[in-house]
Amino acid sequence: MELPVVVGVDGSEPSLRAAEWAADEAVLHGVQLRVVHASLWEKYEGAALAEELGRPSERVIAENIVGAAAELARQRNPEVKISTAVLPEDTVTALLRAGRNASVLVTGSRGRSGLAELLLGSVSLAVAAHADCPVIVLRGVHDPHSVHRRVVLGVGEPPRGTAAVRFALEEAEVRGAELYAVRAWRRPAHETPNHPLMVGDPAHYHETRAAEILDEVLEEAEQDHPGVRLCRRTVEGTARRVLREASAMADLLVVGAQRHHGNFGLQLGRIAHSVLHHAACPVAVVPQRA
Repeated sequence: MELPVVVGVDGSEPSLRAAEWAADEAVLHGVQLRVVHASLWEKYEGAALAEELGRPSERVIAENIVGAAAELARQRNPEVKISTAVLPEDTVTALLRAGRNASVLVTGSRGRSGLAELLLGSVSLAVAAHADCPVIVLRGVHDPHSVHRRVVLGVGEPPRGTAAVRFALEEAEVRGAELYAVRAWRRPAHETPNHPLMVGDPAHYHETRAAEILDEVLEEAEQDHPGVRLCRRTVEGTARRVLREASAMADLLVVGAQRHHGNFGLQLGRIAHSVLHHAACPVAVVPQRA
């Protein structure tokens, strides 16, 4: 049995949009959608206290949240098969645990507790940084009638980038979309024209090396997806700027995130962290083990 698409919901508008988007993702891949909500209230206070206070128990509220999200997902795509769960854990722990048995984990960009000035909610950021499966954070304004038929892939250093490449190719294939694979390059500021690698055009070496990395990373994986239209691009500039601009004309932006043993250190990396805050479309963060 194939692993489901899991979406975390909390009743907020971003999470309900995530449920709708996740329904499409589940149908595209022919898997079940699992809608989950985390709640700790009854674990510590108990249903009896809620009854004494004359309020609906947190369990009832939680079931209403997952029920409403499931109904929206079903309305969005009647073909989707849905299961729901209320998990008695904190939100991050619950989603990370659910992600261990998921093909992909979908979250909104911000939840009920998100402050307006925050670019990305702390839950989405923590889940993207530590999940065992790919995480898709619904950045941008999701308009189902505005489809670019393009998946953008930010190509990292080989061989660490292969998991993200394979994920991006699969997403492009099921969408019937072009895969726009981009590698940013810059000439380091400290290099001088008389550097041994800088004979001729000073920028030529770095641009050529970027193109070589694209070929190296894509060569093997693309053979498994011969039907995907593949567009390779090398672009001068910072990876953060290049990917942010490319996301404006994409349905999905895919980046890899290096995972370190023991969960120490920066689990996302600066590029993934930046696009999660600033991309104009949903962002998929694919874990890659060192």
